[in-house]
Amino acid sequence: MATYNKRGYKAPKPAEINEVEPVEETFDGKSTTAEVFNTLDAGASKTEEWVAKNQKGIIVGVVVIALAAVAYFGYNKMVVDPKENTAAEDMFQAQQYFEQAVNAPTASDSLYNLALNGGEGKLGFLGIIENNSGTDAANLAHYYAGTAYLNTGKYKEAVDQLEQFDSKDEVLNAMAKGATGDAFAQLKDNKSALEFYDKAAKGITNDLITPRYLFKAGQTALALNQKEDALKYFKEIKEKYSTSQEGATIDAYIAMAE
Repeated sequence: MATYNKRGYKAPKPAEINEVEPVEETFDGKSTTAEVFNTLDAGASKTEEWVAKNQKGIIVGVVVIALAAVAYFGYNKMVVDPKENTAAEDMFQAQQYFEQAVNAPTASDSLYNLALNGGEGKLGFLGIIENNSGTDAANLAHYYAGTAYLNTGKYKEAVDQLEQFDSKDEVLNAMAKGATGDAFAQLKDNKSALEFYDKAAKGITNDLITPRYLFKAGQTALALNQKEDALKYFKEIKEKYSTSQEGATIDAYIAMAE
């Protein structure tokens, strides 16, 4: 770029080695650095004044937070933990009755009733729910109680218990939704049954569980004359779970839905 010389122009004098650069100044000649420190000092003074005026409130707040933390951990240690342990002991016995009922070669309503109501000095699932509300054991007891009611033909009670069960475990969650669908199907409420079979199938990707509930959803959709929905469920089995037990006969069901 060309350089134009103006009249009176003088080249700047080269800076000397070790020359001290001037302090940056504001328009009114005051040092910017000094002004910043003055501002910080003023802010610090205001903070100190606020703390001094509100010292009592601050101390009270800190004490309240500390007491709340102590109370929380104390409650867990003194109330929740022992409650969980007691519920777990009762749960073990109730689960034993339940497993015996499931594996019994003949009708086993008596064993399911022991699982529900307790025996040998231990609470059953219903007692665990009533006496240990809010514990993990009580939550799991809802699932077992619902399944026990389902297997003893008490379908409304089964729905009530299963719908109170909540779990992040995909398998248990899907099984609970599927069992709820079974209870509604027995109550001849196919619309609700389809809703829960659908939730069970969508809640997990499992070669055993998913095709089971897809198949039940398809059959229920057929019963509701919703052939398009039924075809969707059956085709998903054929495409993704053709080697499953349900997949062995799925072509016949696809033909029924088409």
